[in-house]
Amino acid sequence: MTGQELSGFFGRNDFGVHLLLRLLLLRSSCQMDNQTLEMDGEDLPRPSRVKEGPKKEVQKMKWSLLKVFLMCLLACVVTTTLGVLILSLVYLKNPLYLQVVDLKTEGPPSPKPEENNVDIKFQFLNHLQTSKVHRYPGGEIQWGRFREDLGQYDSPQEMTFGQSLNRRRSKMTFATLKIKSRGLRVPHWHFNANEHGYVLQGSVWVGVISSEDPTVTTYTVSAGQVFFFPRNTVHWLKNVGLQDCVLLLFFSTHHELQTMDVDDAFFSTPEDIVARAFKPRGGVNFIRTFKKQLEDQAVNLPPNLDLLLHNVTYGQSPAEKVWRYFYDLQGSATFPFPGGLFQWAPYQRDTTTFTHLEKIFSDSLNTHEDTLTLATLRIFSNSLGQPHYHFNANEMGYVVSGCGEVGLILSGVSSNFNIAIGDVFFFPVGTQHYIKSTCEEDLLLLLAYSTGEQLETLRMKDYFRLTVDHILAQLFWKDQKDFQNFSGSSQK
Repeated sequence: MTGQELSGFFGRNDFGVHLLLRLLLLRSSCQMDNQTLEMDGEDLPRPSRVKEGPKKEVQKMKWSLLKVFLMCLLACVVTTTLGVLILSLVYLKNPLYLQVVDLKTEGPPSPKPEENNVDIKFQFLNHLQTSKVHRYPGGEIQWGRFREDLGQYDSPQEMTFGQSLNRRRSKMTFATLKIKSRGLRVPHWHFNANEHGYVLQGSVWVGVISSEDPTVTTYTVSAGQVFFFPRNTVHWLKNVGLQDCVLLLFFSTHHELQTMDVDDAFFSTPEDIVARAFKPRGGVNFIRTFKKQLEDQAVNLPPNLDLLLHNVTYGQSPAEKVWRYFYDLQGSATFPFPGGLFQWAPYQRDTTTFTHLEKIFSDSLNTHEDTLTLATLRIFSNSLGQPHYHFNANEMGYVVSGCGEVGLILSGVSSNFNIAIGDVFFFPVGTQHYIKSTCEEDLLLLLAYSTGEQLETLRMKDYFRLTVDHILAQLFWKDQKDFQNFSGSSQK
């Protein structure tokens, strides 16, 4: 490439480039002088032909040639080093050129979820009612969850929500489950999560088989009541009513939920192993009469159910066993606050206010790792749930009825958004948040907190009240007396 071409490539007004060109030309000039001197040297009389003239002149001439050669070599080294440095500066001044090279050699970088221009509110909000419906013969499921496979998300908004749950280690996943009359959520267990459920509509007959007790615990759960299945506990839910049953489910994991249905385990085990384990009459030939259905039976309802069933009973275990997995949330104590009502199924260290059965449930929650606390929150029409935050729990909520507005503030992020029936929202631990009813109808929410310990909460009005007024005056640049306008302000 000629000097003119280099100048055209890097720009005419770049001082560093012109200096480089001058150095390169100097190097070329030195090389040409060296070649000339070498050619001249070949024409000099050889020592053998020098008969007259002193020896010193010949040695002096050789030393002069060597000296010129060394100087030219040094100039070449210097100009090459300077050239490399100047080219490095040129590249640093032209990052776009470097980007083009990277794109050609390495290909385009994979897009990150944060780069898809999704509104920040979808880190904390999921319009679950618009998500994909997974249909089965006996019902359907919708999910607000994290997925390993990004292709399983139905929208960028869903992906943003799911990855927010995972990135913030929420230990929460949410689903709605609808079971048709006589339909069955088949016996199954979850490898990596406890399950907490709330019956929104209808009634289900529940069975739980725990490793702690080799017998089965069965009971019926109706609208407004709660059930609990520890991790790796086999359980089932059958709709025993005439209408569809609607369940709201929380799972204590922010990873992809891992589930095993009993029928899948059966058909995945070699038939000779099953025959040896069960020892049925007819042996392996009897086992071969079982046929796996082509359609997923996760929520099962065979069309010939009446021909299959001959003796149907829905047993109820003793209350002391049932309340390890059950809580009558609707029938529990109500905690009023200005603007609404609160009911919950918590663990508490001081159980003096609990009934005997409520204490059984409280202790059961605390016994198992990573359990949740469920609650219902009713905010009266156009009323406010005061700003507050939780020290030791993430919070997830589902809008049962009404409509409202949510505001949240956490480190580096703040967002306000509206919520309506079927929406799911999420507040990471330590996030200050408020919820306001904005309809004529009361706003009813089902809430879950990611702790099986006693929930710890601090309200904004309390930490303002407990902060010394002269500290607030210095913080807000306001007269100390102004903070006496807050009711119950601290005078320490």
